[in-house]
Amino acid sequence: MDDRAGAAAERLAEIEQDVIGCARCPRLVEWRERVSSEKRRAYASEEYWGKPVPGFGDPSARLLIVGLAPAAHGANRTGRMFTGDRSGDWLYRALHRAGFASQASSTHLDDGLELTDAWITAGVRCAPPDNKPSTQERDHCAPFLQEELSCLLPQLRVVVVLGGFAHTLTLRLLADRGFCVPRPRPKFGHCGEVDLGSLTVLASYHPSQQNTFTGRLTEEMFDRVWERARALISPGISG
Repeated sequence: MDDRAGAAAERLAEIEQDVIGCARCPRLVEWRERVSSEKRRAYASEEYWGKPVPGFGDPSARLLIVGLAPAAHGANRTGRMFTGDRSGDWLYRALHRAGFASQASSTHLDDGLELTDAWITAGVRCAPPDNKPSTQERDHCAPFLQEELSCLLPQLRVVVVLGGFAHTLTLRLLADRGFCVPRPRPKFGHCGEVDLGSLTVLASYHPSQQNTFTGRLTEEMFDRVWERARALISPGISG
């Protein structure tokens, strides 16, 4: 690891601790702790994480993946993004097929999963009631994502946004950083692309059960996103 990558890894570790210690949003604190106390029957014997969930992955990543927020009985339980729920099952299977993940499953913190050339994060770090964070909660969390962008941007080539919430937030933060994001803002749509020169924002439907159970998002559709991300990161090399 070179000096720049080492410095990025150190800063990302600091951001992780800042995220875990955050208690700025009373509604989210109350909800995440209540869920962790009451638990789902299937996980009654487990100790829930019950804190904000940091991003994780490869500090030298050229691919950034931005989701909405931790699931109440997924990442809020396990302490790692997209871990322990069906959305994560879809995501890590696809990332494994595309060569970004060491395995196709993600069940708990110590399951051996490693990401290569990818970093996974979310717009909001605490599980929100009904999966719907407020505007204020989004804005309280946004600086964490902005800090992660600061660490990754020197080598970052692609940002995959999962869902409309992540799409809107990511474009706003990139505009704040000086990227020439088009006006009016590009509309969200599956496999939609926003070319920002050195960086491409690539949109995907979120792998939520609402999308995967209804067939709105199929595995073939999802794979196309990661194949395109791989092509943008490594031109001339197919997956």
